[in-house]
Amino acid sequence: MIEEEKQVDPTQPLSSAEASDMEDAPTVTAETGAETSADAQAAETSSVENDSPDSVASAETDDTDYEAAFMELRSNYAAKEREMEALKIQIEDRSSQYMRIAADFENFRRRTQKEKEDLEQQIKCNTVNELLPVVDNFERARSHIKPQTDAEMGIHKSYQGVYKDMVDRLKKIGVAPMRAEGKEFDPNLHEAVMREPTNEYSEGTVVEELVRGYMLGDRVLRHAMVKVAAPVEDESSAE
Repeated sequence: MIEEEKQVDPTQPLSSAEASDMEDAPTVTAETGAETSADAQAAETSSVENDSPDSVASAETDDTDYEAAFMELRSNYAAKEREMEALKIQIEDRSSQYMRIAADFENFRRRTQKEKEDLEQQIKCNTVNELLPVVDNFERARSHIKPQTDAEMGIHKSYQGVYKDMVDRLKKIGVAPMRAEGKEFDPNLHEAVMREPTNEYSEGTVVEELVRGYMLGDRVLRHAMVKVAAPVEDESSAE
């Protein structure tokens, strides 16, 4: 149970215990009030001192430091942007150099490939040209030799077999004979060695192929030596 607060009657004398408690309680005097007022004034003075020009200058100094740091960051950012632009220009320059080198290499590859093909074709032409006289000799033999006996016929068939085999091998590598007789004379293909007046062919027509010409693909191996038709002279005009 809560003890009831004792009422002190000021007219009654205090017991010894109560007197002792009263002595221990703090006594508020005029001096104590003065000290409290002085402490409050000191606190106000300290607050005013905190708002003095020195503290304001310190705050301004902090603001100045922030501004300097911001300007430094801005300068660094601008420097990085310039560096990035320089790197972009360098990359574009390297890319254009790479494209030029790649184009030059491709042109070099095509040029060397064409030169290689031309060289192979030239070697092939030179080799075949050395064999064409052998083919001519076989053809002359076939047209002039007339075998009379079985032995001669056997020999004739033997070398004609060799001739046929050679012609077949030449065809495999692209060699083809020209068929000039009866065609219009073409100086790119034919070489006129004779002219024959005739009414059977129009002027400028190949009458006879004296030496056969050959082609290797679209290249002339040997021009055909031909006889070309010429107009017949009128006897009355000759007189």
